[in-house]
Amino acid sequence: MDMKHCHSCGMPVSPETAVKNSDDFCQYCVDKDGQLKAREEIQAGIAQWLRGITPKDSSADYMKRADHYLKSMPAWAE
Repeated sequence: MDMKHCHSCGMPVSPETAVKNSDDFCQYCVDKDGQLKAREEIQAGIAQWLRGITPKDSSADYMKRADHYLKSMPAWAE
């Protein structure tokens, strides 16, 4: 069985992170109405996640890294 991934952030979509009526996004990328959150909000969340992975990297521009990452996601591809 193929693992599905969120088209916005890339997170594996499991029964715990799935969104009712959506095969494309995880619970972290949609609002309470099931609509995709603003790109800036998703970017800030990914930047925070990246900061948690490399907290000692004081020179990193996490928002820029998150922006670059989002460009590879189907929901945000340019």
